Amino acid sequence: MTPTGKRFESLFQEMDSLFQHFYEWLAGQYDAASGGFYYARSSFDMDHFKPDIESTAQALNILIRSGLLESMPSSVRERMISFFQQKQDPATGYFHDADPNMRFDEVMVFRALGYSVGSLSKLGGRPLHKLPHEAQERPSYLESPDAYVAWLKSVDLRNSWRGCDFMGAPNHHLARMSEEERRPYVEAGRQYFASIQDPETGLWGGGNRYIRISGTFKLRAFYDRFHIPVPHVDRIYRTLLDCLRNDEAIDMCWVRNPMDLLGAFQHELVIPERELAEILEITIANMRRLLREDGGFSRELKHSPPAPNVAQVKEGEFYPYMPKPVRIGQGLVEGDMNAGTQALLIREISRKLTGVPHRPLTEYTRSFWEHVRLNDKEK
Repeated sequence: MTPTGKRFESLFQEMDSLFQHFYEWLAGQYDAASGGFYYARSSFDMDHFKPDIESTAQALNILIRSGLLESMPSSVRERMISFFQQKQDPATGYFHDADPNMRFDEVMVFRALGYSVGSLSKLGGRPLHKLPHEAQERPSYLESPDAYVAWLKSVDLRNSWRGCDFMGAPNHHLARMSEEERRPYVEAGRQYFASIQDPETGLWGGGNRYIRISGTFKLRAFYDRFHIPVPHVDRIYRTLLDCLRNDEAIDMCWVRNPMDLLGAFQHELVIPERELAEILEITIANMRRLLREDGGFSRELKHSPPAPNVAQVKEGEFYPYMPKPVRIGQGLVEGDMNAGTQALLIREISRKLTGVPHRPLTEYTRSFWEHVRLNDKEK
């Protein structure tokens, strides 16, 4: 093994050690009564609160990534299928949590739709009612390519992360058009995005560098979905590397989003091994800062944000037309599902970048379903 190979192996061992008690924490988030998973420990103590869609779907993704789906007890599988099915509104076909504020957050509504339909498919279930996209009308701003661009121009990008996320909302509408109809919309979008990309950094929008990297991560969904190369990948990489070296990551998303971009650009970049090792060292150090005593990871350094749907805009910052907070935790210093699923994804991407095959953390997952059973009895 080369010296660099030994260094990567050592780094992976260090990263894996961060998950030593993670699966005990995850098992403790399961709620047998509903079939879902809670966002954080403090979520259990919220009045009249039940597990939410996003946390449960994220937990399922963790189980799949960890090789635990095949050994899932049939009773857990059936309860989880029922959990998602019962979240569907028979009148609209959408999937909603109990908090009425969720219905007014368009990003959250479409995430819940995708999470729920995807989770049911992975579990071998299906929705009980007709899905909304089968009869959904397009928004007025998609009447023409010019109207689409006019709408894109109206999006406030002072916070790139939130703004680029918002600009991606029409993607699912465009994807349902015929290829002939879609082509001028996609070309109009491509031209507009190219016109507002920072020629020096390769990033989009405003905010600190981690915010702009996160916005670039969100906007990449447009390029990926419609098979368009992202412009100036080399400039994005140099900016990203300088950001990792010099800026503080206070959010697990800020740790994951750069890694996700690197994974997406892997075939377009040649990353020197010494730089890749440095990136992994910085990433592991940032993950360690977000590891909590309960075995989970927290979304933010100060705490686990109580309402992740508005956590893109940080304390002291302002962004217009933000949705109302949808609280799923109490904002304590604790592990949360949002950060946990990202931490495990970072682990997988890290191996992909170095050409090391991904393998589940079997040394920590062997007793997972036994922990679930014991926790279920205690509750």
